[in-house]
Order: sequence, then C-alpha cells, then structure tokens
Amino acid sequence: MSPNDPQPSLETSDRQSPWLGELDAWLLREGKHLRPWQKLGAHPTRQDEVDGVAFAVWAPNAQRVSVVGDFNHWDGRSNPMHWHADCAVWETFVPGVRAGALYKFEVVDVRGHCSQKTDPYALRCEGPPGNAAQVCDTPHESVRATAPVATNSLSVPMAIYEVHAGSWRRPNGQIPDWDFLASTLVPYVVDLGFTHIELLPVTEHPFYGSWGYQPTGLYAPSARYGSPEALRRFIAAAHGAGLKLILDWVPGHFPSDAHALALFDGTALYEHADPREGFHQDWNTLIYNFGRNEVRNFLVGSALFWIEQYAVDGLRVDAVASMLYRDYSRAAGQWLPNRDGGRENYEAIDFLQQTNQALHSEAPGVLTLAEESTAFSRVTGASGSGGLGFDFKWNMGWMNDTLAYFALDPVHRRWHHNRNTFALTYAWSEHYVLPLSHDEVVHGKGSLLGKMWGDAWQKRANLRALYALMYAFPGKKLMFMGSELATPAEWNHDAELDWGLLQDPGHAGVQRLVRDLNHLYRSRPSLHARDCDAAGFRWIEADDADHSVYSFMRRGPEPQQQLLAVCNLTPLPRSGWRIGVPQPGLWSEVLNTDSAHYGGSNVGNHGGVRAEPVPMHGQAQSLCLNLPPLAVVWLELENAS
Repeated sequence: MSPNDPQPSLETSDRQSPWLGELDAWLLREGKHLRPWQKLGAHPTRQDEVDGVAFAVWAPNAQRVSVVGDFNHWDGRSNPMHWHADCAVWETFVPGVRAGALYKFEVVDVRGHCSQKTDPYALRCEGPPGNAAQVCDTPHESVRATAPVATNSLSVPMAIYEVHAGSWRRPNGQIPDWDFLASTLVPYVVDLGFTHIELLPVTEHPFYGSWGYQPTGLYAPSARYGSPEALRRFIAAAHGAGLKLILDWVPGHFPSDAHALALFDGTALYEHADPREGFHQDWNTLIYNFGRNEVRNFLVGSALFWIEQYAVDGLRVDAVASMLYRDYSRAAGQWLPNRDGGRENYEAIDFLQQTNQALHSEAPGVLTLAEESTAFSRVTGASGSGGLGFDFKWNMGWMNDTLAYFALDPVHRRWHHNRNTFALTYAWSEHYVLPLSHDEVVHGKGSLLGKMWGDAWQKRANLRALYALMYAFPGKKLMFMGSELATPAEWNHDAELDWGLLQDPGHAGVQRLVRDLNHLYRSRPSLHARDCDAAGFRWIEADDADHSVYSFMRRGPEPQQQLLAVCNLTPLPRSGWRIGVPQPGLWSEVLNTDSAHYGGSNVGNHGGVRAEPVPMHGQAQSLCLNLPPLAVVWLELENAS
C-alpha cells in the first residue's frame, strides 16, 4: 500500500537530490542488496555543497515518516521524509547534522497512530536506558583485509573460548569496555592456548539479562561496552595476538519492544502477522518473516556487515533448530504447516542457505557455525546441493550424553557405557564442534563442576577427565569462560567470574590442565587434522562397560602421528592394565589428568611404557599401564623399537 497524499515525494520535490539510485531501489525491492546498510539508515554526506546526513527507512505502510532528533527538538514537523515508491523507502537529507547526533523515525501508521521508532539500520545507539539511534560516520569500504583468513577450517585446530563481555571481569565492579578487554582478555586467552574467542551477542539489546539474545539493533554494537571504534580496536588486538574472533548472531527472533522492529509501520512488517508463525512461545519474542524480500535483505546484510565492517572471522548462528521447524516448541493446532503440509520452514531454510552462500562468496575463509540440536540433515552440507552451508554444527547430542554420564555414580556407569560411545556412530555425518557452552551453566542447571559426581576432590577429578576426553574426541572444541576455573557456582551475568578460586590449588590445577590441553591439542596433528575424517579415529576398546574403561586412537595424516587416549572413569586405580597398540616402541605419557600438577593423586606410568609383543584388543602389541582413578591419560609413540 502506498502512503496517502499529500505527503512529499521524490517525484514532486525539487529541493533535494534523491539518495537512493534506481539500482539501489531495485536491489532493495528484490532483496538482493548485499550491503543495504550503505543506503538505509543514517549517512553523513554532502549534497549541493552542504554537509549533512541522508536518512532512509523502509516503511511501506506508513502514512507519513519524519526524522526526529536532538537537532530538531524531536519535532516530527521539522523534517518530513520523501516517499520512494520504487522500493517503499522513505528518505530525506537534513543539512547541518553531524556524526554523534541522536535520532529516531517518527512513523504515522495506517491507523493514524504516531510512534517513534529506532532505526533498524542504526550503526550505533545511545544505549540503555535510552534507545535512540546515533549518527555514525562509518566507512563503507571493507576492513576485513586486515583479518587472517583460514585456508582449511576442517584440518586446523579450533579451541574456542566463549565469553560474555559484561561478566568476564568487572574493573571496580563495573561492566568493562572493549579497551579494557583488549588489554586483559586477549592476553589471557592467548596464555591459555585457545585459538578463537567467541562473544555472546554484542548487538544492541534493551535487556541486559538476555545476554544479547534478544537484539533490537542488528547493525549496532551495544553501547554498554563502548564505541564501535573501541570494538574494532578489540578485534584488531585479538588478531594481532593470533586469535580469531567469532560473534554470536541472532537472526531467528527479536523482542517486541515498542521502540524497535515490532509493528514498525503499524503492520507486521519484519514479523509474521499470524502468531502461529510469528510469535515464539519459549522466549515471548517475534519471529522474522523469512519469506519477505526486504526482511531477508536486512538479515543477510547484517551478517555480511559484521564480517566486512568489523573484520570478524565467523558467526555462530543462534537457535537454528527453532528456525527450521514450524512446530518448534508448539503443540498441535498452534502452528501452520508448509505448502506441502509438513513441518519444515522452507523460507527459513532458504534464508540460511542464502546467508551462507553470500558470506562464503563475498568473504572466502569466513566461518559459520550453527547451534542446531535436532537431526536435521546436512547442516554442514554445501548449500548449492541442498545443505544449509554451515562450516560447523554444535554437537548437542555429544554434550547431553557426556554430561549425563559424568553426573552418574560410577557404580551405575556400567549401565550407561554407550553414552560415551554413541556420538561416534554419527561423528562423520556433519562437521562438529563439541560445546560446553553457557547454556549448560544457567537457568538452574548449576556449574559444570556441580554436575560432576562425588565429593569435592572427585568432582574436580571427573571434570579434568571430562575435559581430556573432550579434547581427545573428534570435533573442534568450545568452552565457556569460567569452566577453566572449575567454578562451583552457576554463571551470574551480573558479576565477574570468581577469580579468587585460583588461590585454591585444586582449582588452579584445573586451569593448568586446560592450558596444557590447548597447547597439546594445537601441537598434535593427530588431535585436530582429521577431526572430520573417520580415518582419524579408531576404537581400541569401546565395550568394557564392567570397568568403565575406554581406549581409542587419534591419528594424523602421517603414519607416526598417533595418540592413544585411555579413560578410567571409576574411582578405582587399575594396575597392570593391558591396552592394545598398533605399533611397537616407547609410548610416552604426554598427559595424565591425575597428575599432582593438576590436583590429582599422581598415579601414572613414570613418563612412558614400552610396548610388548603381547596381543590385545586385536593388536599384536600392548602396553601394561597403571590407570589412575577418574582420569584420562594420553600416550603417543616416541620412537619405533
């Protein structure tokens, strides 16, 4: 529907040059403008020898739109916008406005109701409790050329440290800014040996307690942590230290706050009108209308924006499962089937494929990761051949099974032995990340340490064994901040991590283990080069349920790159335990989670064991090992006999 006259239009205005060209208008209308932020929103520019700002906003069903701000006393009569009929965009040029000015769009909807809306394409916002957009003088050229590019993400080590920027550390009890985090978080992550930092969403969000997962500004970094320039400095610091940066990105839903996207022009514009499609019952949020060209354009553009304008190395897409299925978390009668009568959300699937195609085409080497918890096929399959096109998928099944196992009394673990083996039946169906994420330490779930069975010493021993098992299993690694401290309390987003725990040798030992795990993982091709290749893994003994002992090999591309992992997940030390190995020679013990260095009881193998010609587990050679309690040991072939 076009706006009612007598609103000013580009066709009748002779006082301003149009901001949108014909090509821009066509691309926006068709949903094919890869960089819509370059035309929509607020842009400092110069018209007719006058400096000012060009404003543009999509609002197809509005009767009138004006730009209001601190430069016109928030008076909607001062700067009415012109209607661009070709693409349903309103635009105007306001002389004299400079970067830093606060603004909103005053929208008179189809019913004559007037409201002030924050710019969906705002590149900066004033931050809570305010919600106005802020004119931002951001360059249009890509800055991504300064970021390192991976050549083959499947074969390189990937150990991700997941961070909530507001609660890692709090100097003087205050939420930190990006410059503080650049000088503290970056060197800390480097010291621990992680390869990536993943930030929980940093796009603007009105409710701090949503951790950014209910964003209102998909192009604006949250003002809580500083300016856009400060975020760029933080990312540059990470890159300068050899780290890559991943941002959590939320295209699945948005909050219903009146100042933001909800009913933007008085109609369901970004969302669906029917709550059976447009309302998310779990989070009381609104679901994007992925079938609408302009909405897809808005979202795909946001993804590319962070890659190009902030030089981030990847995006982790939140809540993909909720996007893929129309009946997600809905009872019968509460959802609408697709055109074929099924539950798959075809429009969301198309959108995800389009996003991955655009990112990998425009920014080769960029990573996309899906938080997807169902058995939807080919999440990491090529989008051109029917897959969704992600590089990696979070392995939620592995996470659930493994944590459930470690919560069990070892007396009962024999009956649940397959919880630690089942993931290998599907390990090569996708490219996986093994996540121990923030989702596991919130909403009453307790901490990772709290999930472990036993007394204080046994809990830490179980946790150390869990970490070593994770790092030995196929798949990239992700650990939420604080996990390396073995925090006993659930994560609290209103406080910093309990750094005082490191005064306790038991907690400091867990941190030392995480550091060593990362450095060993990165230095051993056997542990990372074939993460997505069945040839990189081989069970030695998967069925010893009676003793809760597991053993397996990880293998790199070269014959000599072999590492044996042996897990004794009971509190009983086992001496003289034979494990078959494929080759003779000295097998060095390169890691033992029961080492006193990590807070263990120091049961071990005196640095290494020589293979003997005693057949075991289908192998011609075997090792006679001492298996420490509730522990994992890694051994690798040092030299052939």
